[in-house]
Amino acid sequence: MSNGMDEITEHSVPDAVVAVLADVLGLSGDAHYLTSASALFGSVPELDSLAVMEVVTALEERFGIEFEDDDVSMDVFSTVGALADLVERKQSDL
Repeated sequence: MSNGMDEITEHSVPDAVVAVLADVLGLSGDAHYLTSASALFGSVPELDSLAVMEVVTALEERFGIEFEDDDVSMDVFSTVGALADLVERKQSDL
């Protein structure tokens, strides 16, 4: 039985992460500027410590993964690419 994540290919994970960030942070049309190299924590004003937890929850729901406490760090939230890389690693562990 499919977990609903089959349509998310390795190449679309960064795009899906951007979509989650845009939705949770209310960036709407402004999210088009986010790329894998885009800095996050400290650079996106909407991304504060409370928003980080909301993003984690949304990513867990979207991708069917589970973040551990150790996964939530400044390094992981340093760029879109770093966050997408973690999501991809979590998916491969399923």
